[in-house]
Amino acid sequence: MTSGQSSTSGKYYIGLMSGTSADGIDLALVDFSDEQAKPKLVASYYQAYSGEFAEKITALYVPGDNEIDHAFHLDVALAHLFAQAVTDFLTQEALNPSDIIAIGNHGQTIRHRPSGNNPYTLQIGCSQTLATLTSIRVVGQFRRKDMALGGQGAPLVPIFHQQLVPQKDSACFVVNIGGIANVTYLPKQGCSDTVLGFDTGPGNALLDDWFNQHHQGNTKFDENGAWAGAGQVNQALLSQFMQDDYIQAKAPKSTGREYYNLDWLTQQLSSINNDSDVSITPVDIQATLVAFTCKSIAQSIHALAQHGNVYVCGGGAHNTIVLEQLSEYLTTRFELNTMDALAIDGDQLEAMAFAWFAYAYDHNLVSNMPAVTGAKTTCTLGSLFLP
Repeated sequence: MTSGQSSTSGKYYIGLMSGTSADGIDLALVDFSDEQAKPKLVASYYQAYSGEFAEKITALYVPGDNEIDHAFHLDVALAHLFAQAVTDFLTQEALNPSDIIAIGNHGQTIRHRPSGNNPYTLQIGCSQTLATLTSIRVVGQFRRKDMALGGQGAPLVPIFHQQLVPQKDSACFVVNIGGIANVTYLPKQGCSDTVLGFDTGPGNALLDDWFNQHHQGNTKFDENGAWAGAGQVNQALLSQFMQDDYIQAKAPKSTGREYYNLDWLTQQLSSINNDSDVSITPVDIQATLVAFTCKSIAQSIHALAQHGNVYVCGGGAHNTIVLEQLSEYLTTRFELNTMDALAIDGDQLEAMAFAWFAYAYDHNLVSNMPAVTGAKTTCTLGSLFLP
């Protein structure tokens, strides 16, 4: 046991994740006791946010009035929601706080500014409050040390993908389509290539925002891509999307919803409308946004390998239209599956990863990848918060 650990006799780690889609809290209970085996997902839990609470989160993605006050009130409020979710989860699994070694708390990203002067990233969901309310050690703030070392602080999860996905005789890619899409490249067995990972561009964020702007009701996303499937891809608009500065930038790179949002889309539509007498219908814009997500992912994969296996996780793995379009852009040179093909719960993959980051902290394991983030050196990520 290292100096970071307590004398607890707990057996499990909890990973806690709230993604850029701001739809709710994912919890994963993970067992790392067998060091010769892959991490074992024991149980999971999901707690949706109310529409009002989700709006409070997403309002902080862009500058606004009195935002410091709003952000740090929400920092504590979110920690209370996290703590309640942990308590409910433990009750569901008939566990006590003493059964948990630590919680790996990613928190909720509200700003990610990885480039320019004094780059920074900000996650809320106060780890100290969470530790105090749950009586469980919390390891949090995973991104900051990587950024202090000159890295982007994102994406962090490729190092965990490397442990879960077995090496094969062809390249493997793990594609997480959340609010933002990212890809992990795992070279084929015996290849000297380095594991790489980066954000490819927008995932579901723009799709959700545009859908909500044109639909009223309880459904907050284009379920199974039904609306997008009714539209036609506008090739001129898609070509313009693909010329976006972020898409053209080379890795290491990362982005967020503070970049890919409705303001960005409005600027893109204004430009295309100025160059054309033809107006584009909202449903065709939705179809084109799906194509943009899929083509930007496929372009990133094609730049790294000529063929291989692609495994999709995140919300996009449940969107039939997204999977169909991604398959078309990838062509038959790549075999497309969800993480189910590897007997891995793709919906819990990121929450599991942050349980591992807490485990890595306790065991002084390297948990960043400079080839992915651009950091100057390897390190163990995270800070410890005691009850």
